[in-house]
Amino acid sequence: MTGPDRSASGPDRSAPGPDRPAAGPADDGLFAPGAVPGEAAGSARARAEEELAIEQALALVGGSTLGPSRPPRGQRPGGGGDGDDPSGTPDGGEAWSSTSRTGDGRNADPTSASPTSASPMSSAPNARTDAGAHTPGNRPGPHSGDRVQSGSTSAGCTSPRASRTANQPAPSLSWSRARAVAARAGRGGPLAAVRLPLDRALGHVLAEPLGALTDLPSFDTSAMDGWAVAGPGPWAFEAGAGILAGHAPATALPDGAAVRIATGARVPPDTTAVIRSEHAYADEAKGLLHAERSVATGQDIRPRGQECRSGEQLVPAGTVVTPAVLGLAAAAGYDALPAVPRPRVDILVLGDELLAAGLPHDGLIRDALGPMLGPWLRALGAEVAGPRRLGDDAGALRDALAASDADLIVTTGGTASGPVDHVHPVLAELGAELLVDGVAVRPGHPMLLARLPSGPSGAHTAGRPEGQRDATAEQRKESPDGPYLVGLPGNPLAAVSGLVTLVEPLIAGLAGRPAQDAYRALVHAEVHGHPHDTRLVPVVHRAGRAGGRDHVAPLRYNGPAMLRGIAAADGLAVVEPGGVRSGTEVEILDLPWAPATPWTEGCFT
Repeated sequence: MTGPDRSASGPDRSAPGPDRPAAGPADDGLFAPGAVPGEAAGSARARAEEELAIEQALALVGGSTLGPSRPPRGQRPGGGGDGDDPSGTPDGGEAWSSTSRTGDGRNADPTSASPTSASPMSSAPNARTDAGAHTPGNRPGPHSGDRVQSGSTSAGCTSPRASRTANQPAPSLSWSRARAVAARAGRGGPLAAVRLPLDRALGHVLAEPLGALTDLPSFDTSAMDGWAVAGPGPWAFEAGAGILAGHAPATALPDGAAVRIATGARVPPDTTAVIRSEHAYADEAKGLLHAERSVATGQDIRPRGQECRSGEQLVPAGTVVTPAVLGLAAAAGYDALPAVPRPRVDILVLGDELLAAGLPHDGLIRDALGPMLGPWLRALGAEVAGPRRLGDDAGALRDALAASDADLIVTTGGTASGPVDHVHPVLAELGAELLVDGVAVRPGHPMLLARLPSGPSGAHTAGRPEGQRDATAEQRKESPDGPYLVGLPGNPLAAVSGLVTLVEPLIAGLAGRPAQDAYRALVHAEVHGHPHDTRLVPVVHRAGRAGGRDHVAPLRYNGPAMLRGIAAADGLAVVEPGGVRSGTEVEILDLPWAPATPWTEGCFT
């Protein structure tokens, strides 16, 4: 379906042409290498660096071929956490870089990256366990259908999680599997319903089907300004008489009679048709009306029930309440609507290095996620509290989780295994169940999804004897039906990856919203892939030229710490391991502020 150019204004740089000058790797535009011509030298260098990266990955897994075993999370090729981008291009930002904060990379220094930086990390044991659904204390939870068994081998055998040794790798879930787990978690419980007045229902989701409370229209009405007539003409009329909208006719209309009528007015009983004013001639002297065109029975009359009959379903449950739905509901007689409450979300921003205002200085950087997450989550249909900045304080994090009454808690940073990455230890202390612990996606693989227990939090048992605390934790683990927690990596684009991978499908389920429809689009440029993981790459939609197909163009500045690419994007391309060639199709995820057309069609066509 062809539509207008959805990118920012300016010349289209997504399609090479003979009239464009060559642009090399130093091109400072937004389009990625390969989306503009003249990048052969950069591509050769990228391939060489990719081969080196793959060799490092093979060395880390201890084999000469790519097998099912993978190094522990946070110790993947390059040791750079979110920054494992095999492209080796300048656009990768922190591609294959080590970071000053293990795995998370919130204070990553791309200039310090080197192929050997992974070596010290690769020999360190990983004390944490399986990436499937489990408690941080290595204990299976009650929802085992949603998880990957940690003892799985390439032969398909399983062993208890408790038998895993500390230095065994923790396999991440595939990207599609992680999204499915998040979606299923959101749909796991019954949806609550509240009745909201029409002026407060906009943007909510209908908890029940919207049925008509009356026929629409509820009586025969005139579709046009003109004359209501009965029987064959000419028709006699009374000067000055007429029927207006909102006024019921006094009597039935006898044969051979006519009366003026306004649009929307109730037609008198026994009316044969309505003749538009411009299609009739009124002889005022004789008091007779003549039709200047043939008259068909029922013409320009909206009969009762033409749009719907009482009790007929107008829109199904799960429909987002738009302005048009509000108008339909009002027309059908509703004063309030049964709606699903918006999921309540708390945002906890972690990291001592973050500034809330001013310019970066002395090793401190601005918090980019606090200002971004609230509007993003609201666009997904959530009710969001203002972000709370906790620093790198495990006690403050534990207390904040204990005090939250939200349906979902979103944390930023601290999801890896560095010295101040407190999310996993605090979740273990609280007896949370991990549904997703690491995802095979770049950027953003250290993301997680957990379910906190209901009832008293572990923070409230800190002063109790150790045995009593353990018993309370075990009791909470049996019923992990408290709020969900999504731990996002601290790097900004890695956090965006977590939003579209875990948060979006989870909130859609909690809010009763339909999942985003998957679709594919042609990509104009070669897009490098990770050897093992899915990549999410910012793209912009472009309209085809001269009858060509609509397509997407990948954008530069797509490193895990960068937001420049996603700020110009209207979607994310899902790039499978190994990458894609120019001219092939890739799955596209629309960003919540991207217009729906021309890529989707309405349901009333």
